[in-house]
Formats: sequence, structure tokens, C-alpha cells
Amino acid sequence: MIGYHLVSISIAYILDLLIGDPPNWPHPVRWIGSLITFFEKRWNTGSHKRIKGAGMLFFVILLVFAIVLAAVLIAYKIHPIVGMVAEGIIISSAIAQKSLKTASLEVFQPLNEGDLTEARKKLSYIVGRDTETLDEAEISRGAIETVAENTSDGVTAPLFWAFIGGAPLAMLYRATNTCDSMVGHLNDRYKEFGWASAKWDDVMNWIPSRLTGLTMLLGNRPTSMSYRNAWAILFRDAKKHPSPNSGWGEAAVASILGIQLGGVNYYKGMISNRAKMGDPVHPIQANHILEANQILGRTVLLFLLFLWIGGLFLEIAIN
Repeated sequence: MIGYHLVSISIAYILDLLIGDPPNWPHPVRWIGSLITFFEKRWNTGSHKRIKGAGMLFFVILLVFAIVLAAVLIAYKIHPIVGMVAEGIIISSAIAQKSLKTASLEVFQPLNEGDLTEARKKLSYIVGRDTETLDEAEISRGAIETVAENTSDGVTAPLFWAFIGGAPLAMLYRATNTCDSMVGHLNDRYKEFGWASAKWDDVMNWIPSRLTGLTMLLGNRPTSMSYRNAWAILFRDAKKHPSPNSGWGEAAVASILGIQLGGVNYYKGMISNRAKMGDPVHPIQANHILEANQILGRTVLLFLLFLWIGGLFLEIAIN
């Protein structure tokens, strides 16, 4: 089965690069989001919100896993090739390399043309922070941090879980991540109901995020410092992030580009001081968005290669 998973993962990688997520196509994540909204409106009330939120999470991921598993088993029963293609199509809906690149470039384009108003607007589509008064460096930082963090969440983590358990586990991960994105917040409405979603998302991202940070440095030469210093920054700064996982991508990208990420953000007018990642060898500029996307591309390709190498060794060991 490992061989089948590797072929399916490769199909998914190619499909995402070529097609991505067309806006008018039906997408499983939208269906998952509708299911979460259905339960949140009905269960996020009264007492015992943590228990209700955990129940919502369990039901959503179990339903998604069961539906995808049934579809995959039927496809493989028809023929292994049909099964691998079906898995590849499903896994491709769990990854978002092209969408992530496109979203960040939509920020870069007006920023590069000097249209800060449009750049702020485009950035507001992909970050939660206030963007109305940001200058070029802060707009660029927001886009770079989005690419750095979501390299794992949006691409390598679902590929990792697809390697472990095919399309069913990849979609279970995507359902978990969607639950966290929608209800895993520390505000009054969600801090209890979304507690289980946030914690389970941390668990599922723990290994992939660290593998992604390491792969970033293995596949991308630092532009302004030695590899030794870049590795030191990664291990020094990754743990500073309030998330146990997001810091690995941000610290790796910061060390490769020789810039400093993190700092002050505002959310609905409220200040948030985030830990700083990396050393400010260079001031952040719009072109760093392009370089962050290059890091994304090389990292995902190398990660895929590592999955193939690991899978082939496992196949040899098992047989």
C-alpha cells in the first residue's frame, strides 16, 4: 500500500500544481466547513462547551474519514489504477500549494506597483490582522508569514498524513485543520467550544511542522549567513511562536532570507506582540514574497522526494 500512496501523492502534487482550487468547482473543504457551521450554531451554547466541541470534532473527522475510506475502497475494488487516481484526486483537494502561491502573489502585484491600498485589501483576505495602515514592509511581512506557516498546514502536513494513511488520513487532517481554523480561537465565543479542535490540530501538526522546517533549510541555501547560523536561528526561534508548530516554518524562512518576521500586529484595534523570528540582516521588501514562494516550491518538491525515499526503504524492509 505504501507504493500506492506514493503514486497517489505524486498525482495529487501534479494536479494541484496544474489546476489548484478553481473557485467555481465543488470542494470538500467547503462541505466540511458547512458541517462545522451546522454543529457550531446548535452546540456552542449553554454549559459543557468543551465536551460539545470535542463531540463536534469527533463526529466531523469520523464522518469525513469514513466517507473517504468507503470511496477509496470502492475505487480500488474496481482496479488499483482507478484507486490510485481516485486517491490522488482526493488528496489534491487537501493541499493548496498553488492557491497559497496565487494568494501571496495577489498581494505582491499591487505592492510592486506602489498601490498600497489594493495590497492591504488583498492581504486582508489571507490574514486575520488589521491591514488598513500597514506600510510596504508590514504588508510584505504578512504575506511572507502566511506562506511560511501554511507551507506545512496547507501542503506538507496533508502529504505526510497521506503517506501514512492515504486519502482517508489526508482528509481527516484537512477536516481537523478546518475545525481549528473555524472554531479554534481564544475569543469569548470559541475558547471553550474550540478547545479540542485547537489541541488536536496541534497534535496532528507536531511532526509535519518540524519536518517542514528542517526540509526548508535542507533545500534552500541561506542568502546572507552560513548554514550553521541558519540552523541556530531555526532552533532558537521556532519555539518562540505562541503556536507549538507555526514557528518552524516562519523561523526557517526568516533564516533563509536573512529577515526578521514577527513583531507587532493589531487585531480589531487590539495590539498583539508576537515573538520575532530571525535576525534583521535585510529590511523586508516586496521581493521577499517572491523568494518565500521559491522556498515553498523547493521545500514541497524535496519533501515529496523524501517521502519517496522513505517509502521505498519501507517497502524493501517489509518485503
